[in-house]
Amino acid sequence: MTTHLPAAVRSQDLVFTLYGDYLLDRPNGVWVGSLITLLGELDLSPMAVRVVLSRMARKGWLTVERRGPRSYYGLTRRGRTLLEQGRERIYHPPHDEAWDGTWRLVTYSVPEQRRRLRDLLRVKLQWLGCGALSNGVWLSPHDIRADVAEIARSLRLTKHVELFEAQHTGFSSTAALVAQCWDLRGVNARYARFIARWQEAAPRCEQCALTQRGAAGRRRATPSCAAPAACFVRRFRIVHEYRAFPLEDPYLPAALLPDDWHGGEAARLFAHYHELLAEPATRYVREVCDAGDERDASTPLAEAAAV
Repeated sequence: MTTHLPAAVRSQDLVFTLYGDYLLDRPNGVWVGSLITLLGELDLSPMAVRVVLSRMARKGWLTVERRGPRSYYGLTRRGRTLLEQGRERIYHPPHDEAWDGTWRLVTYSVPEQRRRLRDLLRVKLQWLGCGALSNGVWLSPHDIRADVAEIARSLRLTKHVELFEAQHTGFSSTAALVAQCWDLRGVNARYARFIARWQEAAPRCEQCALTQRGAAGRRRATPSCAAPAACFVRRFRIVHEYRAFPLEDPYLPAALLPDDWHGGEAARLFAHYHELLAEPATRYVREVCDAGDERDASTPLAEAAAV
């Protein structure tokens, strides 16, 4: 299986995935040379890394600190909040919630001159798993009252937003209502492709992980496919692909899902890979970052990476 990411993937998204899965708990900024090494494994050139880091710093996602000739990038409070919310949604989604048949309706009427905030409100409602019932009316089977109140408050749109609880009494079926609000068929197909893409390689990764754990004691050469850098790339690709699902999957209660729903199987496969490759992948990232902190700024790599 190739380890190259699709060319269309935006470099900013790669940086978010890197920080969200590996660097979120690192207390200090990361040297740009280390970031160039890590993102270079994902086919980003040094120039592309420097450009995207500078752009994300200007946008308020990253901090940049100069220490002599070196630059170190960390997360701003805004960037950290975004990634913490994303991590919670990815690793602790609202699976298998019981449902009593109550729908929550969010309605809004935001003036045209505040269109940017209206668009942002829609994105945040989609992130909560809401589906658009009609223009300005969004639906959810989850108890989202506290979340909607916080979103409305943070966007200063409280007076433009209303929240209701309701029962569906007609006239379409519940299945038709769900199909109107969410593209479950499309999400399910993407889950199926994710499973097909990664399920086949799982046994090989399991064997590589076992071989790697035993190699140290027997002083055998570790297979190249189980090298820490390769494990990092594979785990990164899986996380990067799977992290799109929380924006697409509303995580509806089981009573509202089709019988052939693949979301649970995909989540289990993702969790298995994520844990299976965790040790070598995180060790590789840690070693690259630690080596960058210790490297003398006068080395050729430091000079090449300084911005």
